[in-house]
Amino acid sequence: MTMTEDLRTGCRNMLQTCAGLQAGARLLIVSEDPKLGWYDAALTDGLVEGARNLGMEVTVLPVGAPDTSGEGDRIDAASTDQDAVIYLARIGDMGRFDAATDGKIRVMSYARTADMLASDYGRADHRAFLTLKEAVNDILLGANRIEVTCPLGTKLAGDVTDRDRENVAQLTVRRFPMGVPQAVNAAGFSGHVALARYLTPTGSEPYDPAWFEIETPVFAVVENGRIAGFDGEEAVVEGIRKHYRFVSEKFGIDADAIHSWHAGIHPGCTYDFDASEDPDRWSNNVFTNPRFLHVHTCGAYPPGEICWMILDHTVEVDGRALWRDGRLLVEELPGLRACLEDWPVLAELFANPSDRIGIAA
Repeated sequence: MTMTEDLRTGCRNMLQTCAGLQAGARLLIVSEDPKLGWYDAALTDGLVEGARNLGMEVTVLPVGAPDTSGEGDRIDAASTDQDAVIYLARIGDMGRFDAATDGKIRVMSYARTADMLASDYGRADHRAFLTLKEAVNDILLGANRIEVTCPLGTKLAGDVTDRDRENVAQLTVRRFPMGVPQAVNAAGFSGHVALARYLTPTGSEPYDPAWFEIETPVFAVVENGRIAGFDGEEAVVEGIRKHYRFVSEKFGIDADAIHSWHAGIHPGCTYDFDASEDPDRWSNNVFTNPRFLHVHTCGAYPPGEICWMILDHTVEVDGRALWRDGRLLVEELPGLRACLEDWPVLAELFANPSDRIGIAA
């Protein structure tokens, strides 16, 4: 394939800046079948060439869908003698919150195509977004009270009950690109959340049907981090309840639990397909765009199994907006403004954010 300079930059950003790999590293690339529609062949080809150009030893392991029997065992066997595993496959999302045990570097790529890796989304220095993530964490985890609202009528508020920082070094899988801050524990939150468009999976476990279309908006009533009920058109509410029963019974989990929520921080995140073509693929690609906040529900563990996608949210922290109408206010808050000064790439991206998000809004 023809390697553009932009694609080379994206490869270096993933392999060196995110994964910390150098010449001589032994790398396993887990490559999902392009026919499944999530990752393209050009991404695998480009990353293989990029890694070899950097002096790495590369092995490619083709895999199927996340629910294909035996894939996890195949990956474990193939990675035994490798220094790092790059997942160009959804199976890398499963167990991403588990504690790492073997010290092996693993990276889950949310850049699903060669074009995405070569875009601002893939090229923007990974360290810049790690810095921004920590600055946003400082604000959220240092808060007393947070309120979330949206144009459809969401009003969810609560006290921050868990201020412990996640230990990134102990997480099994690194995210690339980095696009969300640490999730805020929902235990102290109550109110109501407007559900619209789709209920979608979190990527934690595969199930089918993976999504449920919400034909008219419904309000989820939340009491102290639990679903207390749904208000809306009767047929739609019953469909939502049925979907929750299906998922919770399949995995033996708490249907009413709301674990946590967080919002996107990467303005380079773009989705160029219509959400209705595959709502699962849509939500699991666009969630890092600052215009979306998503809530992890159905399961008292991160990240649960059913996701609520909230568009153009406002998040007020102790009375001061952090996001307003789907825009992260990087220039208005001193801690975030310092990130722009330290990393000019952030200033450039936030000055020209992507509004290609798969829906007309």
